[in-house]
Amino acid sequence: MKTEYQRPPIRVALMGLGRALFEDHFPIFKAHPGLFRVTCACDLIKERRDIVAQDFPECKMFRQYSDMLDENDIDVVVVSTCTKDHVSHAIQSLKKNYWTLLETPMALDYEDAQKLRGQAVKSNNRLIVMQRGFFSADFLLAKQMMTDPRLGTIYDLRIRREDYIRRDDWQCVKRLGGGATYYAMTDLILMVLKLLPSPPIQMWSELKRITSMGDAEDYAHLNLKTREAVTADVEYNGGSIAGDRSPSFVIRGEFGTFKVEPGASEGTLTVVDPAHKFPRRRSSVRTPELTDMHESFPIITETVKLPPGTLHGQSAFWRHVYQTVRTAAPFPLQIEDSMEAIKFAHLMKKTS
Repeated sequence: MKTEYQRPPIRVALMGLGRALFEDHFPIFKAHPGLFRVTCACDLIKERRDIVAQDFPECKMFRQYSDMLDENDIDVVVVSTCTKDHVSHAIQSLKKNYWTLLETPMALDYEDAQKLRGQAVKSNNRLIVMQRGFFSADFLLAKQMMTDPRLGTIYDLRIRREDYIRRDDWQCVKRLGGGATYYAMTDLILMVLKLLPSPPIQMWSELKRITSMGDAEDYAHLNLKTREAVTADVEYNGGSIAGDRSPSFVIRGEFGTFKVEPGASEGTLTVVDPAHKFPRRRSSVRTPELTDMHESFPIITETVKLPPGTLHGQSAFWRHVYQTVRTAAPFPLQIEDSMEAIKFAHLMKKTS
């Protein structure tokens, strides 16, 4: 992330000091003090607040969220609390007219997502939902390849996120809003909706608990189909051992396939050589000859990369946040996109 902007750093307030905050966001704040300054932090656990204080000694510490929101030295409130509290915490921040960055999922059902959107509209559209996948390198590559003519007409997508983790935290407890449908699938659903050529008209899904220590699912599987008969197979699996995992994206077209591994900024295209011209043929109802119908044709395999200088991951996400807050640039992901992902996740919970 470059520091070319001649504007003051964004004043960041942190609500909820957990893994998501410290693993994904905090390193960006520390690496770019010219762009971000943590001014407030709120958590019930003192040891968590002490971690923030080590890097931002002037940061004001709070145990109560309402007390922190009474401060004036804030531009953006980052909400990374328990999923069941996302809507209420985000609404409180929006009512104070702060820019509010909300960890995924934005809500646990479509009705709550609508309530949150309504408050965001009243607060000058100052809500940003954190959707990691939208800024990931492998998704950007998949999006690029959806329009690659070498694949021909695309008929099938496969998206996979796989892990092996025996979760024992609140994310595996149903009454706290846990479960892979919300902590993992909303991101994958948003990505597949962005890749499909049109909205899906058919849906099938299933949920399972495999290795989780709680009562919520850690396996979620979704199939979608569009009016053009493009299918999408989307799966998050928390019980998949290393060495037996799939590419994160597979795009299949009439002339070949594109694959990319999780988080990779380059993938593999395997297609019929575009220079090859198939001989003219037509189908026949006559008894076929006793010969093999397979044809010989050249296949090319090529490594495909993101264009040089393409920013991705957390750096890309926070660069857009800075531009939106400080220069009024449109954020590339709309609230309606996250709401649509919640709608499908909620349907999965209800029907699977």
